[in-house]
Amino acid sequence: MGVSLKDIAQRAGVSLATVSNVVNGYRPVGEQTRRRVQQAIDELGYTPNLSARHLRRGRTGIIALAIPELNNPYFAELADAAIREAAGLGYTLVMESSGADRDLELLLLDGSRRHIIDGLIFSPVRITRDDVLARTGTVPLVLIGEGVYDVPHDHIAIDNVAASRVVVEHLLALGRRRIAFIGAGAGQDRQSAQLRLRGYREALAAAGLPVDAELVVATEQFGRRDGLLAMRRLLALDTPPDAVFGYNDLVAIGAVRAIGEAGRRVPEDIAVAGIDDIEEGRFSTPTLTTIAPDKEHIGRFAVQRLVALIEGAPLAPPADLHLPFRLEVRESTGPLGDRHRAVG
Repeated sequence: MGVSLKDIAQRAGVSLATVSNVVNGYRPVGEQTRRRVQQAIDELGYTPNLSARHLRRGRTGIIALAIPELNNPYFAELADAAIREAAGLGYTLVMESSGADRDLELLLLDGSRRHIIDGLIFSPVRITRDDVLARTGTVPLVLIGEGVYDVPHDHIAIDNVAASRVVVEHLLALGRRRIAFIGAGAGQDRQSAQLRLRGYREALAAAGLPVDAELVVATEQFGRRDGLLAMRRLLALDTPPDAVFGYNDLVAIGAVRAIGEAGRRVPEDIAVAGIDDIEEGRFSTPTLTTIAPDKEHIGRFAVQRLVALIEGAPLAPPADLHLPFRLEVRESTGPLGDRHRAVG
């Protein structure tokens, strides 16, 4: 039979209520008493039943992380940090994939699993600010990514406009002048694509360079194949680009493949950079220059904010929270020079 709170109370010489207060954090307990209870817990090898504790509080102990793509390494790395943080706080994190489908995103937003989960961390793509404001679900919500702004919920992201400017400024500093952008979105409402395109345009304008429409290539999706096909189009131009900025690392890696297939060299002929700092880019040939969001920080912080909401901790008013990022300069743009530039 397992160790009970009564066993701990007898070993520590305190009341059952005192042990419950220590284990569950209901009321403050004097430091000396708390230490005596903790010593009894350690000696007896007591393991709290987290499921029972959550149920006593009217919760399930389960939170969800809803992302657009399960097969995107960026989200996999972010989810890993979120899962570890949730476990450390006594919660189980389950994954949902919206497939970037608006109808599925609306179902998730309105709490289609409201009886199963205590809270939701959501990275939307298709829904709008008005959709969030019209939400009827009451499950605590924290937004991540770049899909929605100015809503009464915490929104954790990097500044995509600033990040894009940093990439293009880096390429300009290398003497590149014909810089392409792959991943503008094919008439889609993916706001992150529009924000990254805006940063690209702002950096060119600040350098006194016009935006050449033929160097801005829309893609249906944002994977390796999309980058490869878009790069083939750019290489077919009378005057191909001398640098390429991909919407994300997957697009950029696809572009590198197309450049190699065409007998061109990266970075000697065409420099390439992306955003996300996925592990694949650290081991590709050449290694990929990229914007590195702090995925560990984003995942952990989103869980911390959500659990605080679930447990009723006092928080500052919801806000757009821009976390830091850095430019990782690698072989795909060269020369290496300053390899790490913290920004944001």
